[in-house]
Amino acid sequence: MTDAPSTRETPWPVAILADKLKGWIDRLGTAWVEGEITQWGVSGGNVYGKLKDLEADATIGFTIWSSVRSKLPDDLKQGDRVVALLKPNYWVKGGTLSMQVFEMRHVGIGDLLERLERLRQKLRAEGLFDADRKKPLPFLPHCIGLVTGKDSDAEKDVLRNAQLRWPSVAFRVVHAAVQGDRAVGEVVSAIRTLDADPEVDVIIVARGGGDFQNLLVFSDETLVRAAAECTTPLVSAIGHENDRPLLDDVADLRASTPTDAAKRVVPDVAEELSRVQQARSRIGTRVTGLVTAEIDRIGQLRTRPALSSANWIVEVRSEELTRHVARGAELVDRLLERAGTSVAELTGQLRALSPQRTLDRGYAIAQLPGGAVLRRASDAVAGTPLLLTLADGTVGTTVDSNAPTGSRAR
Repeated sequence: MTDAPSTRETPWPVAILADKLKGWIDRLGTAWVEGEITQWGVSGGNVYGKLKDLEADATIGFTIWSSVRSKLPDDLKQGDRVVALLKPNYWVKGGTLSMQVFEMRHVGIGDLLERLERLRQKLRAEGLFDADRKKPLPFLPHCIGLVTGKDSDAEKDVLRNAQLRWPSVAFRVVHAAVQGDRAVGEVVSAIRTLDADPEVDVIIVARGGGDFQNLLVFSDETLVRAAAECTTPLVSAIGHENDRPLLDDVADLRASTPTDAAKRVVPDVAEELSRVQQARSRIGTRVTGLVTAEIDRIGQLRTRPALSSANWIVEVRSEELTRHVARGAELVDRLLERAGTSVAELTGQLRALSPQRTLDRGYAIAQLPGGAVLRRASDAVAGTPLLLTLADGTVGTTVDSNAPTGSRAR
């Protein structure tokens, strides 16, 4: 190995660079790391796998030699969350870097629960679990979106039970991994795809149970926030009673199993038809009762004396009308008689004051040529023509002379 710097004129041999890398890596020593096993393959008694970061997009390969594997728990498998004691190892001949595992064990359930509880409190403080933000499910969804594993029992349970209850219901199924390192991204993508579909009325996220660590996918903060942002009603049907993932708390409805989700989302056509029939029967009974009661009431009214015979109404009114007519005729005759007497009296008075009566007694009215009535003898000089109005006509005359006691006329 040389300490001379590498230049274009004096480059290092590959072996020197490889030796330097190995020396640097060896000085790192061992380190405890935490992650999720995303690959676990056994070959010749050795294990070759990959460990993924729990949050960031970072993965490392690891090797467990058979001598070390015999000291590790037998239930380690893909999808487990573990802590491991690793030592970086650079293989000079192949130019590869691997992580040699000396110890590996599951992450303590207490640690996971503590982290889960902190996230739960954080999301609750943001109001993502509030009841007033829960959206009601439609009574009869025309299209149901389903997020589940491909060919899973959960998918079969939901489809079978929903179609048994309402055969015409439609489904839009988006398959996604429900465990492992791809699960969160695929489930989030599936939820957003179905939420953007205007024909989907409700979304079911279903998985047929599993152990606590496998269900941690559905407590991932990214997945939970995607479910909270969903505008379409969402049902969580993870199917695990003991360990509730955070998706159950943020979902609009939590179903205990995929079968329960189908029953909660889709109404039973037989039950609904029975309810309709019962309602129609109750309505028919009520209407029949009301009509019968009204018929009885009308019958009772018709038996009353006032309604038993309608002729009495005409007869009573006829007698009253006859009395009123007779009374009216009597009053009219009396009024006419009084009015006749009054007219006769007024006629007599009028006639007594009439000039004609005066003329009838032999008097005459003398009028001057201008039509004025002659009132004084001095108003008519000799030779003045006069018109005399008598009781039965008029005559003309001329004044010969006038005197205080009378005049002569020819």
